[in-house]
Amino acid sequence: MPPESPNDHDLAGVAALAEPVRRQLYDVVAGADTAVSREQAAEGAGVAVHTAKFHLDRLVDEGLLEVEYRRLTGRTGPGSGRPAKLYRRSDRELAVSLPARQYDLLSRILAKAVAAATASGEPVADVAATVARDEGTRFGRRHPSRVRSELRRLAGALAAGGYEPRVADGRLALRNCPFHRVAQEQTDLVCGLNLEYVDGVREGLGCAGVETSLDPVPGGCCVTARASDTGSDEQP
Repeated sequence: MPPESPNDHDLAGVAALAEPVRRQLYDVVAGADTAVSREQAAEGAGVAVHTAKFHLDRLVDEGLLEVEYRRLTGRTGPGSGRPAKLYRRSDRELAVSLPARQYDLLSRILAKAVAAATASGEPVADVAATVARDEGTRFGRRHPSRVRSELRRLAGALAAGGYEPRVADGRLALRNCPFHRVAQEQTDLVCGLNLEYVDGVREGLGCAGVETSLDPVPGGCCVTARASDTGSDEQP
């Protein structure tokens, strides 16, 4: 099974909203000041209650809506009736880009670096490099693999990060830069952070036999990796 890309989860959410009635119900719930019942949502969207229930629960399954239970009468105790199932918009954010981009990751790295540099007085660029490597290390540790080839192990993790890796002749090329737009404007900074991040992923995976370096190619990522032993890393 191919690795899940950063877009996969959000694509499922976008697909859920592609159905017109479902999108209308979502808008009704999102536009309300408080959580609404299925009856209220159905009335607002102009659909039958049983239709609203089906679509609202699908939106809950996709993480776009959340559920709470509350008695609408305000009464408690015996005879007050069962709590109503109410819907409200969740905190989930959707961002889909093709090819995959991770501008939120870059923003997080830079925000952490500025905060840490402000507190310590260290140069922001130095702190940002450390933060990028730490982020990469954590990502690598969250994507363990039983693949024997270290280069392919790194490729698998970077595929999950949207890098579109390709392995051939002991070399790992990355066809996509998740920070592409910013890299066009701040090339030295972003490419440096990208290298630190990818090398952090390598460390997190325990790929000691792989070396990373900057090797910019048109239309791809500026980072590449090579294995010290190319025998087991032939492209299948």
